[in-house]
Amino acid sequence: MANNLKPIRTKADYEAALGELEQLWGAKSGTPEGDQLDVLATLIDAYESRHFPIDPPDPIAAIQFRMEQQGLTRKDLEPLIGTRARVAEVMNRKRSLSIDMIRRLHEKLGISAEVLIRPTRAEKAA
Repeated sequence: MANNLKPIRTKADYEAALGELEQLWGAKSGTPEGDQLDVLATLIDAYESRHFPIDPPDPIAAIQFRMEQQGLTRKDLEPLIGTRARVAEVMNRKRSLSIDMIRRLHEKLGISAEVLIRPTRAEKAA
């Protein structure tokens, strides 16, 4: 089996590789089958990264996710974003994040600045 490993260039190659991966699943590490499983998984990962990239999250979705993770409320965002009304405007995608808001959200909540500077879904649609 090991001699038929080749780059995954087409959807048919990809589907064949997935089928082969399924057959090899559970092979012990350090065996020829285990080595083939590792190489095949790497080839599949490279193909998927190229053909099915995952977009970083929308800034508001990232803030909401972090709020859920840390059990925060909108009131907890007031020191980072501003008044209750300002928090509501930002979270409802009516107002963009300012540079200062981005800095504070990044520092206090640990959200990547790269994610926070992306346009929100509402801004993309406009």
